[in-house]
Order: sequence, then structure tokens, then C-alpha cells
Amino acid sequence: MQPLPVPCPAHLIPDATGTDAFHDVYRNAMAHNVAFVAIESEKRQQWTVKADTLTAGSDHTVTDAVNDAIRAAITRLIQSHEVDLDAYTGPVYFMMHGVRSKERARELAAALHAALYGQLEPLARAVPPVP
Repeated sequence: MQPLPVPCPAHLIPDATGTDAFHDVYRNAMAHNVAFVAIESEKRQQWTVKADTLTAGSDHTVTDAVNDAIRAAITRLIQSHEVDLDAYTGPVYFMMHGVRSKERARELAAALHAALYGQLEPLARAVPPVP
């Protein structure tokens, strides 16, 4: 598996449902020194978005401004009941439970992935700021 491009088209976000799939995707991210990002199916036919920057190594940095933008986007998703209250908002590990469709989970994961590499436009499109 090749590293995900930045920005990443949503359809390329891997489905890491199940222990073996999760470990494969996570190990692949570590092997390529890139941020881990994936979606997983939940029991209630909902989806989880996961991302972890530790796999990218110590050279990968996420600025405070990017972390603030990600945290604000996840907060808006919680407030709109699009993701569950137990979301992790970084700065190293990110997780959003309760996404209602695989397509939306992939869209959010792709936007989060781009943000972790400093490109905030996909995140702003996926989770527009409140006017």
C-alpha cells in the first residue's frame, strides 16, 4: 500500500475495520513515516474516523493553528450531532465516533488528513465554519 497523497481523495481512505486491517494500515503508515488515517465500521452501522501523527515520526509537526482548526471543526461536528461526544481532538491522536455513513467518514478522514499536512481548505469544505 502506498502512502496517501495530500490532499487525499476520499475514496482512497482505507477501511481499517478489524484488528488485522487496523494493524496493516497502521504499520504501513509507520513504514512510510506518514500520518495514519483510516475509517472503521462500528457495531451500530456507523463509522469511526481515526488519525494518529505519531506514525509520521518526529520530523512531522502540526502547527498550533492547524490543531486549533481541527479542534474547532470536530467541536462543530459534535455540536451538530454528526459525531459522538467522546471525540478525541488531538493534538497527536484524533478520533470521531458515530459518523452515519461510510462516504461521510471517508470525506472527514480525507479532510483531516489534509489538515495534518497543513492544507485546511478540505477541512473547511467538509466542516464549514458557522457564520
